[in-house]
Amino acid sequence: MYDKEFWNERYANEEYVYGKDPNEFLHSRLPNLKKGRILFPCEGEGRNAVFAAGLGWDVFAFDQSESGRQKALQLAKEKNVSIHYEISDVLGYPYAPEQMDMVALIFCHFHKSIRTTVHRNCVRTLKPGGLLLLEAFSPDQLQYSSGGPKDPDMLCHLKDLRMDFAEMNVEYEEALEIELNESPFHRGKAAIVRLVLRKI
Repeated sequence: MYDKEFWNERYANEEYVYGKDPNEFLHSRLPNLKKGRILFPCEGEGRNAVFAAGLGWDVFAFDQSESGRQKALQLAKEKNVSIHYEISDVLGYPYAPEQMDMVALIFCHFHKSIRTTVHRNCVRTLKPGGLLLLEAFSPDQLQYSSGGPKDPDMLCHLKDLRMDFAEMNVEYEEALEIELNESPFHRGKAAIVRLVLRKI
């Protein structure tokens, strides 16, 4: 698993290592949704949170990396938007019940020993009718060099995710290969899974 020091080191340079533009899947979906409160776990340098704020969402985010938070707030200032960004690890975040209209998990990879707990916490913080959007690398990503964990226990198939989110309605799901071009760390052919789910 990647620790705080790993991410602080990765985000330490002035350059935004995953770029300043939002994830493509999030970019394609978010503008068409009713605005509300959105949570971005493990948000890193803030590219997705800042994009959502620019659309008028009330944005909450967290990450364990202080350097990631600093760059996210810098990007928000650059784009003239405001985001709420806390320092927390994924198990320590409070996930207040029924507070969020949406949770966006963008390339958030958790070891299987904690994954279900984290995912259920994300469901808990959603209001009834709230949405969860997810994009992550699948185990097939291990054959590619376009990013993601090399530990198979941090990657999951759609069937694993369906079990984690069993109490939610699936509005969209797909396992596919795409050409990533989000940064030097996310570039090239990639095997991913995408989900949009609604809390009952």
